[in-house]
Amino acid sequence: MLSYFKGVADCLAGFRIITRAGLRRFVVLPLLINIVLFATAIYFFSKQIDIWVEQLLPAWLSFLEYVLWPLFAIMLFIIVFYSFTLLANIIAAPFNSLLAARVEASIGGRAAETMNAEGFWKIVIRSIRSELSKLLYFIKWFIPLVILTFIPGINIIAPLAWFSFASWSFALEYTDYTLGNHEQLFPEVREFNRNNRMCSLGFGSVVFMLTSIPILNFIAMPVAVCGAARMVTKIKEGQNS
Repeated sequence: MLSYFKGVADCLAGFRIITRAGLRRFVVLPLLINIVLFATAIYFFSKQIDIWVEQLLPAWLSFLEYVLWPLFAIMLFIIVFYSFTLLANIIAAPFNSLLAARVEASIGGRAAETMNAEGFWKIVIRSIRSELSKLLYFIKWFIPLVILTFIPGINIIAPLAWFSFASWSFALEYTDYTLGNHEQLFPEVREFNRNNRMCSLGFGSVVFMLTSIPILNFIAMPVAVCGAARMVTKIKEGQNS
């Protein structure tokens, strides 16, 4: 359980890291991408939430509407914001990889490697490939969860299932930037997180909560990238074991 809270602490440390001199310019673009997409998600969610909950709530459970409405609202919130977060990460992936590299260098007390145009495009290509691999993995689990959501009675556990899935997915998403910079592919990223499951789930649950809080969700992406770089670096150095 201690590892879980270490993951929580690593994620929260991202708030401090993004203010460091030399890192701020790498935070700006991911931040702008997140602001635009999350503002869109908030507008979309607020317009549709009542309609969706009414459609999903089984008629025979209508007498429990006041109890179940918050559960279904939370589930739909996770689906919408997770989807928009995934889109934001795909767009910002190359810039997040650069930010992760700078954070890792600063934690290790090293000078960051200089980046030329050729190196940048290699990161772009690698990031796109990695995001596609993650997308296929997430879809594999996304479909059963959607089916679960529409099964009357059983779907009462859907919010918990979505929360667990989102936390795990966020851990995979953000640790991939640092690990990917070391040429590790997505199967190796999954193995790293499996080997540090509680730490990763602690980290991912905080990322999910950050994406759920207005205003904070705008800076959730760069905070998570920095926090994940810190977590991965500490684990590799044996500090989170």
